[in-house]
Amino acid sequence: MTEKTGKTFSFKLITTDGAARRGEITTPHGVVRTPAFMPVGTQATVKAMYPEQVRETGADVVLGNTYHLMLRPTAERVARLGGLHTFMNWPHTILTDSGGFQVMSLAQLRKLDEDGVRFQSHIDGQKYHLTPERSVEIQGLLGSDIQMQLDECIKLPSPREEVQRAMELSLRWAERSRNQFEAMGGPGKGQGLYGIVQGGDQPDLRIRSAEELGKMPFEGYSVGGLAVGEPQDVMLSMLDITTPVMPVDKPRYLMGVGTPDDLLESVKRGIDQFDCVMPTRAGRHGLAYTRYGKVNLKNARHQDDPRPLDEASTCPASSVYSRAYLHHLVRAGEGLAGMLLTWNNIAYYQYLMQGMRDAIGAGSFEDFYSKTKEDWARGDIAAL
Repeated sequence: MTEKTGKTFSFKLITTDGAARRGEITTPHGVVRTPAFMPVGTQATVKAMYPEQVRETGADVVLGNTYHLMLRPTAERVARLGGLHTFMNWPHTILTDSGGFQVMSLAQLRKLDEDGVRFQSHIDGQKYHLTPERSVEIQGLLGSDIQMQLDECIKLPSPREEVQRAMELSLRWAERSRNQFEAMGGPGKGQGLYGIVQGGDQPDLRIRSAEELGKMPFEGYSVGGLAVGEPQDVMLSMLDITTPVMPVDKPRYLMGVGTPDDLLESVKRGIDQFDCVMPTRAGRHGLAYTRYGKVNLKNARHQDDPRPLDEASTCPASSVYSRAYLHHLVRAGEGLAGMLLTWNNIAYYQYLMQGMRDAIGAGSFEDFYSKTKEDWARGDIAAL
């Protein structure tokens, strides 16, 4: 059952601590507390988790993927069935990405030009044509609360002229995406459309992209084209020069990021929203994230360990099941291993985000930052 608030899209910046920001995004399906980590529900599901579990970890918003949903089951079918919120039984906020990244990384026989990109599905080879207008149309059919412009995301490193070409194309596509969003009545439905800053690892191109997008009336702004092969220091240096020129009164979303350390460092630089498949993918491969760093449950040293991953956690997957049992499940290839470790990981990510929100609110973000770094560096000494 979809529970709509009847409210339109808005962003409230509650307080800052240095560059770190605490705020609230209001959408027709609820309030998103920022900084926020959005679990990735690529194909209308967060892998290995029930929607109710995802919500109980503290998540206010999940992400759906335009590319995958346009191929299967199709946006038109989802619309006929009541929209994505009803379809996946998630009555809270949903963000959909534009599908551009997946077209570039998954689709076959891509041909990109000014109009859009033609490609063949990686599932059955069927041909599609994705334009900025069609991407926004699909997201409108899905009924997502937060939608993304179509952009071209290229891998790094790339030649400067290629980075500039893609950035300029993305700016033109941003304008077309906005026009389509308004033509479909997105603002009147309380939905939001985000522009995407591109520019690769070139500071002047990043600044130019952010400044030009800031002149367009988007409800939020994203930093794209990072976490695509560059080291963390390059990503952070791009944030250092990009966030200061992004609108202060709009949410800022760093796409596809990342590790807990990436989140901590990026919030310190003024980012409000994140998404990444890392916690769910890691869980399915036997890796747990905890307050004291990563725990590889494949390692034989856990086979006789009766302790839970984190006895202080409010998440049952973290506080009830022993490391010995989790190790056994992983080694035996049991599906429950991925379910429990994904649950633990999403819960830890939400715990980290709540800790940052609380610290920003209390004016103690630097203390939280330092202590969290120290805990990760120390690790789980008793388990080593």
